[in-house]
Amino acid sequence: MCLWILDLILNRPQVVKIGDNLSSPVTLSTGTPQGCVLSPMLYFLFTHDCLSCQVRTKILKFADGTTMIALITISDESEYRGQVNKLISWCNNNNLEHNVNKTKKIIVDFRRMKYSPPSPLVVDGR
Repeated sequence: MCLWILDLILNRPQVVKIGDNLSSPVTLSTGTPQGCVLSPMLYFLFTHDCLSCQVRTKILKFADGTTMIALITISDESEYRGQVNKLISWCNNNNLEHNVNKTKKIIVDFRRMKYSPPSPLVVDGR
């Protein structure tokens, strides 16, 4: 089974078709074919050790994406920001590229008293 999966993802030729035109083949040695039913499962297996070590921070994975959810209390974002840094380090250590352009921060605040907004989240200097 493992050899079959390796055969699926290693040295896989790929072409791009636009209309009736085909590009020259390019050999890929990483990733899984888009639309392959095994791709979400392989992503899950690859990222199985990408976990939060904090009680109030959760890492959720679906298909080929990862989401971090955090409960921030008393305007202390240090735990959350630390987990973001650990997630980025995990990605770098496991050759998993994160798309900074798709990285979003959403704040949901149910407090009655308003506090100053948190500082922007910086990922890879952006």
